[in-house]
Amino acid sequence: MTIENLQLSNTTQNLNPLTMLQNLRAFLTTEEELVFMQLLFSSSSAIRGQNYGLKRKEAEKMLDIKNDDQAFYSFINRLNQAIARYFKVIYDEKRDQLIIMMRVPAKQAKTTLNKEALAILLYMFYQQEVLSHEFTLPQQLLTDFGHEMQHASRKLQNNIDILKKIGAVEEVQRTQQEQAYKVTAIGVHMFSNSFLRRATEFAQSSQLNKEEVVKFFRRYNLYEQEENQ
Repeated sequence: MTIENLQLSNTTQNLNPLTMLQNLRAFLTTEEELVFMQLLFSSSSAIRGQNYGLKRKEAEKMLDIKNDDQAFYSFINRLNQAIARYFKVIYDEKRDQLIIMMRVPAKQAKTTLNKEALAILLYMFYQQEVLSHEFTLPQQLLTDFGHEMQHASRKLQNNIDILKKIGAVEEVQRTQQEQAYKVTAIGVHMFSNSFLRRATEFAQSSQLNKEEVVKFFRRYNLYEQEENQ
C-alpha cells in the first residue's frame, strides 16, 4: 500500500515513529538510511498517485548493489527489524518495486477504509489467496454483496475505486467488454495474521490458534518472514 496504505492490526500501540527514526542509524548504513527516506516519500499515493513505490533498480543503485538477491533481501529484512513496530517494507515482484506500509490499530484504519470497502477487499483476498482464483469479476461481487446495499452497482464501484486509490487492488481488462480485479501485493499484506484470526474467529464463533489461521489462508511464507524478523 502506500504510507496511507495501512496494515490492519488488532493491537493498540502508542505510535511514536519519530523516536524510531532517531534510532535508525544503529541499524542502517548512511546509504540504507537514504533509501528508507526515499521509500517514505515514494510510497505516498497522495504524492505519486498510482506510480507509488521505489523501483528495485533505483534502490540497488543507491545501495551500490546489482543483481545480488542476498544483499537486496538482507537490506529489506534488517530494515523491517528496525522499523517493525511502525512500518513494514514489502517487495512487489510483479511491479518490481519496494513499498513501505504503516502499521496502525484497526480502529484508526477506519479513516482510510470504510466497512464496505474492507469487506470487498477481504472477499477478493479470500477468493484469490485461499481459493486460488486468478481474479474477481464485478458480477461475482454484485451477486454476493448486491443484496446487502441499495444502488449496489454504484456503491460497489465507489468502494473499488477507494481500494484502487490506495493500491490494494488493480483492474484487469480480460476482454474489451469484461473487466476484473486482482488483489495487489499491498492488498495481500494489509491483513495481519492477528486481524485474520480475529475475523475468522468471529465468523466461526470459535477460538483458533495462529498456525490454523496461517494454514487456512495459505500464508506460510509471510508467517516465516514474520517469525524471522
